[in-house]
Amino acid sequence: MVIMMKMHMFDMRKALTAVRRLPGLPALLRRQEGIGLVEVLIALAITGGVVVLLCNTLSTGSRAVGIMQERTIAENVARAQLEFTRSQDYIPAPASYDVIESLPGDFTVSADASSVADRDENIQRITVTVYRDGDPILTEEDFKVNR
Repeated sequence: MVIMMKMHMFDMRKALTAVRRLPGLPALLRRQEGIGLVEVLIALAITGGVVVLLCNTLSTGSRAVGIMQERTIAENVARAQLEFTRSQDYIPAPASYDVIESLPGDFTVSADASSVADRDENIQRITVTVYRDGDPILTEEDFKVNR
């Protein structure tokens, strides 16, 4: 078996030598025997760049999902507050209406009434502002009529 392996190695060397001597191959291809350090470093740099771009894309997508989730919660809170304000008795403007008690997470809300210029006293503008950590993130307006 050892003899066969030696013969096989000898045949491989002969084949490689014969390929290197082919007249149609460029000299550069005949002399190449493997991958050099420069090629490996270039491949690693390209792979590293692709990985960085992929991580950046995932990070941006994650932040966008968080922002959209916050916006959706704020819109739902504002709509619920507007409906709650409509269900309360009419208070002449300027005034503040009661707010919803149970809100998700660190959200707060305010509902303020102001009079509408050039209109009678039976209509008012309701401004609902939704806050998160004390910062306003959404403002919705609607009207309330005294019926």
